[in-house]
Amino acid sequence: MAYRVYLVDDDRFLLDLYAVKFKNAGHEVTAFGSGEELLAALRKGDAKAPDAILLDLIMPGIGGFGALEAIRKEQLAPGAKIVILSNQGQDSDIEKAKQLAADGYIIKASAIPSEVFAETMRTIESGAAKKSL
Repeated sequence: MAYRVYLVDDDRFLLDLYAVKFKNAGHEVTAFGSGEELLAALRKGDAKAPDAILLDLIMPGIGGFGALEAIRKEQLAPGAKIVILSNQGQDSDIEKAKQLAADGYIIKASAIPSEVFAETMRTIESGAAKKSL
């Protein structure tokens, strides 16, 4: 089954890297370079909702936590699995993601793209990531 995946990261190289991985597996990918871009697209409401959002935490402007808070508060992506994909692996960050109802948390530095892909697919399909929150 093909899924609609939104990738949000200010690192263009990583966006392209993950986008290729998902597209090569037959999924529809939309990449955003900031939390603002993501929120603007979700607020338009004219596009089909994503099945998953991979969200970096540290970005200029609205970071991942700010975007996640807005998504939850405004109910912008109902049914979408939101996976934090960040190099921030402190317990406080993981706990905050859990409080904001993130569906998964992947630390970029310790996961190669194929692992990120596999983890995201598991989260979408089963609702529980390996590092389940």
